[in-house]
Amino acid sequence: MPDEDPRTIFTNWLEEHSSSILRVARAYTLTSDECQDLAQEILLQAWRSLPRFEGKASPATWFYRVALHTALNWRRKDRPRRLHQHPLLEVQTLAVEAADSSARVEQRELVDQLYRAIHQLPQSEVALVLLSLDGLSYREISSVLGISESNVGVKLNRAKKALAKILDEAPTEGDSNESQ
Repeated sequence: MPDEDPRTIFTNWLEEHSSSILRVARAYTLTSDECQDLAQEILLQAWRSLPRFEGKASPATWFYRVALHTALNWRRKDRPRRLHQHPLLEVQTLAVEAADSSARVEQRELVDQLYRAIHQLPQSEVALVLLSLDGLSYREISSVLGISESNVGVKLNRAKKALAKILDEAPTEGDSNESQ
């Protein structure tokens, strides 16, 4: 690690990479409260891991590794409770959506639908999709996940097909389950 003050380094990296931390946290949680809790846990783990940063990877790659590792551990530890939990419609979200234009609401619904679909993927595919959505190259994804670039392409293609299938099977607004 450079000879700079660790707080300065961490603060600078946080400013650059906070959006990726929130995306990882959102993909591995069901509610906004859990998302915030996981994001805080990721930041805590990143701070604790900072002294071990050797500069072999870029700060972005390092942050992703810490975020994904922390999220996977969080998911594993929290699995028993989450099996019986279902996300609730949040009043705060409704208030914001009511104030937004219809196009913005529609975009938010699409993003929410995508995240619900991502939640249904295997953990290894969740990481691939998140990194891809964040615009990382196959080389960068390869570095974060520790797999070859060609393997990234194959696995990402499979994940995209799985996501497309999940999204195609998702009920639309007009569908109902009254025929049970």
